[in-house]
Amino acid sequence: MFEDFRESRVDVGEAELFVRHGGDGPPVLLLHGHPRTHATWHRVAPLLASDFTVVCPDLRGYGRSSKPPSTPDHEPYSKRAMARDMLALMRALGHDWFAVAGHDRGGYVAQRLALDHPEAVTHLTVMDVVPIGEALSRCDAGFAARWWHWFFLGQTAKPAERVIDADPDAWYRTGPEQMGEEAYQDFRRAVHDPDTVHAMCEDYRAGLGVDRAADDADRAAGRTIGCPTLVVWATRDDMEELYGDPVEVWRSWADDVRGLAVDSGHHLAEEAPEELAAAIAGFAAPRAGSGRRLP
Repeated sequence: MFEDFRESRVDVGEAELFVRHGGDGPPVLLLHGHPRTHATWHRVAPLLASDFTVVCPDLRGYGRSSKPPSTPDHEPYSKRAMARDMLALMRALGHDWFAVAGHDRGGYVAQRLALDHPEAVTHLTVMDVVPIGEALSRCDAGFAARWWHWFFLGQTAKPAERVIDADPDAWYRTGPEQMGEEAYQDFRRAVHDPDTVHAMCEDYRAGLGVDRAADDADRAAGRTIGCPTLVVWATRDDMEELYGDPVEVWRSWADDVRGLAVDSGHHLAEEAPEELAAAIAGFAAPRAGSGRRLP
């Protein structure tokens, strides 16, 4: 995986992040979701590396990045804290501005980066998400039935860690066929670490609390994302069933929004890497010489 990419461990102050980075050109930061690691991008990153400097970290708590101690309010695993990590990481690698693309939980981190640090983010791509505050404000029986794991992982009275740690392979039912053998081994090493499982649950606990509060505060204050925003969703996932047109949802959160539906299941980077890489390239740097320009 990641041929010609460098591996680094970068101290960003609150955490130490494992990161793979390589390529040449304008910087683009790729953020994975739950329960993946940076390795989910191993088919996308090489396709971008001829025209971009590509940075693929493990989010704090995930993969080989450090796991800061938890607090009662779960703030160390908030998307705002993770966004601070990403800003510090990119600056440590010499990038004062960059495009960011995030999938699943990484999409929430990317959104928070664009809202909290608009001077640094040139383009935002979010994949298979709407803002946490939006999702929870619209929550109904259909959402709860499909996304019940939000509430299972997010509660503390009967911690989910005990269930997951008893048999991680049974809980996270996936295999190397979709992910690729090396990416699967990276993922499996992570989910068999109880500290990583706890950190991933803390991510969801923060989502139900401080992350929703941050989104609600932005909405109340009228703050929106100023940079161009691309919303990508998998047609074989449930975004359209839950929200209709995801682009319309994001129009109240961002000033310049366009959308792209991809024939894929939820893990787009693993299932449709060529189309996803072309979309990111064409959107984030349409003059870079590769990828198709989006309308």
